[in-house]
Amino acid sequence: MSYLSQQSITPAQGDKLSDELFKSFRQLIYTRTGIFFADNKKYLLESRLSRRLAAIGVGSYDGYFKALTNGQGSAELLHLINSVTINETFFFRNEPQFAALEGLILPELIDKRKGDGANKIKIWSAACSTGDEPYTIALIVAEKFLYSFPQVRFEIVGTDINTQALDSAQRGVYKDYSIRNIPKNYLNKYFHKEEDRYVLSEEIKKMVEFRQLNLFDRSAMHMMRGVDIAFAANVLIYFDFNSKQSVVSSVYDSINKGGYFLVGYSETLYGLTQAFRPIHFEKAIAYIKE
Repeated sequence: MSYLSQQSITPAQGDKLSDELFKSFRQLIYTRTGIFFADNKKYLLESRLSRRLAAIGVGSYDGYFKALTNGQGSAELLHLINSVTINETFFFRNEPQFAALEGLILPELIDKRKGDGANKIKIWSAACSTGDEPYTIALIVAEKFLYSFPQVRFEIVGTDINTQALDSAQRGVYKDYSIRNIPKNYLNKYFHKEEDRYVLSEEIKKMVEFRQLNLFDRSAMHMMRGVDIAFAANVLIYFDFNSKQSVVSSVYDSINKGGYFLVGYSETLYGLTQAFRPIHFEKAIAYIKE
């Protein structure tokens, strides 16, 4: 139980988030995560904050902000971050990217490993949310590469700042929305259905390691090294320009020479960095570190 829930505060009816407090919450979230709520997203932040206030019985936005910043709110700050981060994802979300991964990127890296004597390929799903993306990668590796290339060790890591999303990822239980793009043969082979839920097999779950990681935390990002392929789909859109540059710079440092960086369908590194060279695949773009 959060210490905040022990306070004898009755939730106020009709309390509104003032412009001044909106900016204060925005700055607090930005400082800790790099995520920026533009002025036109005030309603979204207010909605997410209001649910958290109701959950812990705090009566005002002002009281909540003071509690977060009085030196005793570090535990609650984690709940705040969980409340305001977005968890929109599903399996095989960007199918052209995964086609490129299966048909071109992984075969190329496997050939390179044969030449340099290394036996590991490390794939990182940054901001992995509930695990749909790293598990998609694991499904492809298990079905197409794991047994064909027994000399290669595939290491798949999923990270996210949201601890609730990571807990869900580790359970590996999904609804119709998440699994709707999964090919039938994958669904039948690697999932079993329990009522209205689809439960991922232990075989695939064991292939992915999940960790909490704040992409905006430069010191924490130093722990991610030796990455051959990094996915960060639909992440950069939540950062402002300076935060994007910081995150992309950290990802660059994490990736091996000759490794790949893949972002969301509507995202680009153009104007952010010239450190990566774009590679065009059919209906997909990846960025290579040279």
